[in-house]
Amino acid sequence: MSTTEMSAMNGVDVEALTQTISAVQDDPKLAQFSFRARNRWLGGGHSRTTIQSFWGAGQEDASRSEPFVIEGDEPPVLLGANHAPNAVEAVLHAIASCLAVGVAYNAAALGIEVRSLEFDLDGELDLHGFLGLDPDVRPGYQNVRVTYRIDTDASDENIAELLAHVQRTSPVLDIVRNPVHVSLARA
Repeated sequence: MSTTEMSAMNGVDVEALTQTISAVQDDPKLAQFSFRARNRWLGGGHSRTTIQSFWGAGQEDASRSEPFVIEGDEPPVLLGANHAPNAVEAVLHAIASCLAVGVAYNAAALGIEVRSLEFDLDGELDLHGFLGLDPDVRPGYQNVRVTYRIDTDASDENIAELLAHVQRTSPVLDIVRNPVHVSLARA
């Protein structure tokens, strides 16, 4: 077995993870990241977002030779053509994706093998806010429920501690749970 195979757990290179943590502890400026996305409206509810470069670990990252493409649309009941999930569904994906990374990485760091992990998410939204029909109803989700299934030999107590830590450190949960200043300016 190679050193990489021996140090990998849950698909995570634990040695590289430990080195990353040490590097950030030694040079806090390496922790600063700036992610970017560009969106183009395609008509109706359909738009396309491309994501490629970002700034992180003290430099511009050029590791992605091709951009990632994420499309958004609305279902017909919301006047779209079902080309892709809508934006609030993409938020559910972002929450689940961030939780999955958090569980896999933190479990690996703790020596917990995860054989499988699944999340089910359900977000409730009232269109009165989005449509401007009731100023007392927020336009976003009123509630998001996440349930998970995990196959591991870890104890229920260790899993509870792991999930509590992941919730405290998840960037996407933080973005959803706490106000974030967003500015909108014409280019």
